[in-house]
Amino acid sequence: MLSFTVSRTLFCAARRTSLRPTVAALAATRGYRGNAQEPNLIEVPLPPWQEKKGESLDIKRKRLLYESRKRGMLENCILLSLFAKRYLESMNETQLRQYDRLINEPSNDWDIYYWATEAKPTPEVFQGEVMDMLKEFTKNRDKEQRLDAPNLEYLDKSCH
Repeated sequence: MLSFTVSRTLFCAARRTSLRPTVAALAATRGYRGNAQEPNLIEVPLPPWQEKKGESLDIKRKRLLYESRKRGMLENCILLSLFAKRYLESMNETQLRQYDRLINEPSNDWDIYYWATEAKPTPEVFQGEVMDMLKEFTKNRDKEQRLDAPNLEYLDKSCH
């Protein structure tokens, strides 16, 4: 058993070492940073966002709740999941459409974060009632502790 563990450890170490230069070279030449015009980055095209037609409001809320929690970066996961917890159930159909587009159309999560924190101006296409709600929520005027996404118990109405 010990020899298997040692052999496996040596194999894994050798494999990691042999891949490091390749991975480092790729990391230096590939990536995506929103609309940044940096010559050493390659923009990865994403399929255009399309609104899901024929989806009930209940299903849309559940999907948006999930998508709010599963973001590419932790800051948005926390911010959007707490925002969704507070507002998603009370949003009307138009607001749900705005929120769906806001969290799913931009290809760069940092854009959403910068717009919500007002570090960068929000493009006109994403301006509206929901973006105003998100900006106000982001200001955290009540000084809530927002260090983590909410527990999943709030999804189960029977727990309340």
